[in-house]
Amino acid sequence: MPLPEPDPPLLRPGSRRGRPAPDRLPDLQSRGTHGPLRDELTALLGGDPRKVLGSVSDLVRYASDASPYRFVPQVVVVPEDVDDVSAVLSYAHGKGREVVFRAAGTSLNGQAQGEDILVDVRRHWTGVEVLDGGARVRVRPGTTVARVNAALAPYGRVLGPDPASAAACTVGGVVANNASGMTAGVTRNAYRTLASLTVVLPSGTVVDTADPAADEELARAEPRLCAGLLAIKAELEADPELAARIRAKHAIKNTHGYRLDAFLDGDTPVSILRGLMVGSEGTLGFIAEAVLDTLPLDRATTAALLFFPSLTAAAAAVPRFTEAGARAVELMDGNTLRACVKVPGVPADWARLPKDTTALLVEFRAPDAAALEAYERAAAEILAGLDLVAPVASADHAFTRDPGTVAGYWKARTAFVTAVGGARPSGTTLITEDFAVPPERLAEACAALLDLQERHGFDAAVAGHAAHGNLHFLLAFDAADPADVERYARFMADFCKLTVERFDGSLKAEHATGRNLAPFLELEWGPAATELMWRTKRLIDPDGVLAPRIVLDRDPRAHLRGLKTLPKVAAAVDPCIECGFCEPVCPSRDLTTTPRQRIVLLRELMRQADGAPVAESLLRSYGYEAVDTCAADSLCASACPVGIDTGALMKGLRHESHAPARERAAAYAARHFRGVEAAARLAVAAAAPLGDRFLESVTGLARRALRPELVPEWLPELPGPAPRRLPRTHRPSATAVYYPACVNRIFGGPEDTTEPSLPEAVVRLAARAGRPVWIPDDVAGTCCATIWHSKGYERGDAIMANRIVEAAWGWTAGGTLPLVVDASSCALGLARQVVPYLTDANRELHAELTVVDSLVWAADELLPRLTVRRRLGSAVLHPTCSMRHLGDEDRLTALAEAVADEVVVPLDAGCCAFAGDRGLLHKELTESATAREAAEVTSRAYDAHLSANRMCEIGMDHATGRTYGSVLLELERATRP
Repeated sequence: MPLPEPDPPLLRPGSRRGRPAPDRLPDLQSRGTHGPLRDELTALLGGDPRKVLGSVSDLVRYASDASPYRFVPQVVVVPEDVDDVSAVLSYAHGKGREVVFRAAGTSLNGQAQGEDILVDVRRHWTGVEVLDGGARVRVRPGTTVARVNAALAPYGRVLGPDPASAAACTVGGVVANNASGMTAGVTRNAYRTLASLTVVLPSGTVVDTADPAADEELARAEPRLCAGLLAIKAELEADPELAARIRAKHAIKNTHGYRLDAFLDGDTPVSILRGLMVGSEGTLGFIAEAVLDTLPLDRATTAALLFFPSLTAAAAAVPRFTEAGARAVELMDGNTLRACVKVPGVPADWARLPKDTTALLVEFRAPDAAALEAYERAAAEILAGLDLVAPVASADHAFTRDPGTVAGYWKARTAFVTAVGGARPSGTTLITEDFAVPPERLAEACAALLDLQERHGFDAAVAGHAAHGNLHFLLAFDAADPADVERYARFMADFCKLTVERFDGSLKAEHATGRNLAPFLELEWGPAATELMWRTKRLIDPDGVLAPRIVLDRDPRAHLRGLKTLPKVAAAVDPCIECGFCEPVCPSRDLTTTPRQRIVLLRELMRQADGAPVAESLLRSYGYEAVDTCAADSLCASACPVGIDTGALMKGLRHESHAPARERAAAYAARHFRGVEAAARLAVAAAAPLGDRFLESVTGLARRALRPELVPEWLPELPGPAPRRLPRTHRPSATAVYYPACVNRIFGGPEDTTEPSLPEAVVRLAARAGRPVWIPDDVAGTCCATIWHSKGYERGDAIMANRIVEAAWGWTAGGTLPLVVDASSCALGLARQVVPYLTDANRELHAELTVVDSLVWAADELLPRLTVRRRLGSAVLHPTCSMRHLGDEDRLTALAEAVADEVVVPLDAGCCAFAGDRGLLHKELTESATAREAAEVTSRAYDAHLSANRMCEIGMDHATGRTYGSVLLELERATRP
């Protein structure tokens, strides 16, 4: 399909938009943060303007999170340390201002949004320190759960909380919201596994709860606070009925309101404070660091996805599996299953499941195979008595240990919110709620909820952690339609009454109170407990500086304020619910914008009237902040549960911005690429003697005179030219056609001229393994078309795509031989990205081709036939984003392990953002994208730095100051006679 474009074309002056939305940013904010506020905060934080963000683009992109709410901050602060946070809190006290902390922005109830000072505690707040052999871990609040677990994995340990958003949500949010997840229940959640924390109180006082002198220091600094905490504790202990009620409420999952049991569990003010901070949602203090107890990582796993004819039948099976030791029992009703068809990898026949079909995802985890076998025997006995329906063909084969199959089950389950939300009508707002009931009443609660949804005219769907009586549901409505908002309000009132009065359940099981359930706090907890929560807030934050209207709000309609509209932008991205799952993999996340923010900004443009000051301001900045600095690596699509490819949309916007003359020039370059390629190689050869300083100066002047997006910048890491001629090969004996990518025909390798080039190394390896290859004589002038695709030049893309497919079909004798490509990005381009631009006839030819990344071919075909004669001590790898798309990362590791005793893949490895030539156009993008990986790589010495894509290797050279080369070059050295 062609590159997706918004309708109307947003980046063209004078494009017409629809009627202005009620929640649009007002014209008065078109200039961003008020000057004095911005200047005062900048001076307060040492004069660094990067710590204070105040453009209209900044304010808009921070105004949205994964919730249905939208509140525009007055300013965004990006602190670097605790001193910065304390300074901001002191400033807020002195000026009577409000502060809200935001990390990943994956919260579902508006906890990460504020209307005054919003503090970003993600960017500079990452870090993991494994303690006591993995028994504990010290974590900074901006670190994702997945990153912590990756650091713990070598120790055989894992965090207790396992939210579905683990790849995106941060530990600060997990503790602040008392997150749990699929298996945590009430015993492995943040409250139960928190060992200690360092917290900055609203007053600016810093408390390290692990410090033996913490209580003494707190009493000296905050005597009123200490006395007040102990007074509330005494009152609770003197009221056994209320204390018992609090204990009972937390016997099931409950994150509604403050953890009043902290007063019962803690003996001193500091220990009480530690418990209160869990689930406080940033309203009582800033969690600057947390030390968590970890749990054993049971690596042996078996799972089954079981389909039942009815909700009742599925619910009846839940306690049997939990009693047998199942770690997770997840429920998905029929509507959820059908919505998940849009999730990549989910069978299409789920769309035809009968209405009442309900599935349970059951998983057992054990430390070893023997224990797992015992679980499987117990499960088999349960299965024998169940009435299962297709697609489970046989109960005997229901459980599997296959990691890929199990991962597929979990992908479908964790995609619930985005899959069901993505299926909502375009332009509607999504509400995500969760609640808990006693597990034995699960089926009754499910049926009641589905009935309630239908009675209020909402599409009914439910999923949840069945073993813990925890259910999730979603509602979609038009936030711009007052009547639809009132329909939602009536539903919420009935839902809350049903949950509390009929089931004595928790109105918030694991998503925390936020804004949506704050008005219903007293309904669940009663006046006495609610008043204790208000007293706690006033005691710790007497001036109401931190996150007002989150957790506590007496306005009965507070949950209807700030509801955001989601205007249509483009069919490709309209399903986005702004969950933020895409952000951790985005190369530009710490430089300009993320995929979510790119969509958020486009939606704000659609809210505005054509020519409005806010729209004009956004348009001026969007080109660089969103389009130019997008690496367009499409990793966002792989991270998004419903595959939204924001990178493809940015390519579409690049195409939209091209003048006809530039399109014609790009098409001309495609038609005459043989000359372009030769000229490029000659230019590289001619540039080498001139010196880096001179070339940097010349390209810098040209970029200033023209436009940075048009003129590449010279980097010292750029290699010299490739050899003028490719190696000579012979067709008759060839077992594969070898296609050297144009980048490897232009640029040389990382070594001096005494070493073979990459094409020479591949030919030698092939011959050495008895699997000779043939390089066609006419490869010059051909390309995988990625150059044009990434820049949005559709005509040039189509010309080259069709040319290379026709040529490849001839080279491979109609697909008889595989086509081996020596750059992973080009392999991806030839295998997938050219297809939408082919003619019908050439699409048929392409279907007959077998395009193979050289990594796969070398690992599968050559390595078993080669003898490794010399080995490296250590090697660090850079897996490319193309490898991730192709699923080739394991081959890079296999090849490296064949030539090195120690192979390391950095935990922070990600896209280098060099993206063909984007790293030459915007080197700041590569520098930002690789900062964490580079720090990890340069923290020690390695014998080799290996990858398999020349431009990515150059990008990593620039990022690390180390020399990266193809793993195939190292394999050739290692197997050389």
